[in-house]
Amino acid sequence: MAAALRIGVIGGSIAGCAAAVAGSRAGADVTVYERSGAELQDRGFGIVIPPPLHAELVGSGYLDAAMPTAPVGTRVWLTREPGGRSARELARQPSPVTPCNWGLLWRSLHASAGAVRYLRGQPVASIGLGESGRAVITSARGEEPYDLVVGADGHASATRQLLAPGLRPEPAPYVVWRGAIPLGALAGHPRELELLRGAWVTLGFPGGHGIFYLIPGGPQDGDGSAGAGNRLLAYAVYGRPPEGADPGPYVRELAAEHFPAAWADIVARGGRRATACHPVADVQAPRVARPPLLLAGDAAGVTRPHTATGAVKALQDALCLERVLREGPDLTTALERYADERTAAGARLVELGRRMGRSLVEEVPDWPAMGQDAVDVWFRGVLAGTWHYLYEGPGEAAAEPDAGPEATVAR
Repeated sequence: MAAALRIGVIGGSIAGCAAAVAGSRAGADVTVYERSGAELQDRGFGIVIPPPLHAELVGSGYLDAAMPTAPVGTRVWLTREPGGRSARELARQPSPVTPCNWGLLWRSLHASAGAVRYLRGQPVASIGLGESGRAVITSARGEEPYDLVVGADGHASATRQLLAPGLRPEPAPYVVWRGAIPLGALAGHPRELELLRGAWVTLGFPGGHGIFYLIPGGPQDGDGSAGAGNRLLAYAVYGRPPEGADPGPYVRELAAEHFPAAWADIVARGGRRATACHPVADVQAPRVARPPLLLAGDAAGVTRPHTATGAVKALQDALCLERVLREGPDLTTALERYADERTAAGARLVELGRRMGRSLVEEVPDWPAMGQDAVDVWFRGVLAGTWHYLYEGPGEAAAEPDAGPEATVAR
């Protein structure tokens, strides 16, 4: 069925490259339209994906097995000691994750796209319907007809507006500061560095929390290599900046006020140039495919980043797209199956992200009063029966590999 298909992909980032690989592997002729004329590999910060999903992507040829990662198996919860500046460990949970460098992930997907036409510096002017129900992409190159157009054009997707006119992301009442800084920021903090070599850290404070983990560096970082020994410290800090103030530099003030001294110093050493402040929002299209259009990644749905599923969802969208195109028996049926599966998965993640936001930022627990049992009980309540790869409770690790394509994130 897919052998004769012409697929146009709008957006050449993670979701677009993954969709291009999916279409190409299913036998389609694929063209990617990327508005930026520059390489994208330097964009973004750290991301994490579930180890089983990483293994599947490597095994199926989406990712190069040589792409560096920084896997760890444990989540450590910390807070600041009451009345002091030292850190107190609250709990440890089994939580295997595969941290990646956004740029290296993009580069690996881009390389795997093979014969796909990747048109850099080609913004799409419009998408219309042509003869026989085909879609028409208009760009500086002119008009090009396609059997299927994949909207992988991000959280402000113009393609989404064709399927759900007027739908916009709904903002959360807080922001996230993201950073990726050289390990030199941990100089003088050997205890923290040793912890991060085997775990990823959640640091709770009044009004929010921070996430810290190591990721591979890219060729532009440190020693010029992307080998296993080259590392960056990635972090994401969630909280509310003061009203009317520039939110950008506030993360350093927040850290100085609420973090243990060592972690506050680490954030301060990153400097303003290493940190970006982003609004937090979510949205889910009521239906993520309708011939001849399909949405992937953030275009289909934006989840709050607490779920650590932005890139994960885009990659799972691609695996699903390849599968339904192969199975057919026709494009309409394939897109119906994609829409059924990925719309439901996205809706569950949006709701989970909202619960996590309420519990981890808007209505945080009394962190210093918690211990191992309290954290376990509290976080199970946050999940509310939804399995998530960031928390591997007793007996769940063994069951996961047989749980199906969506189980690597939530079920």
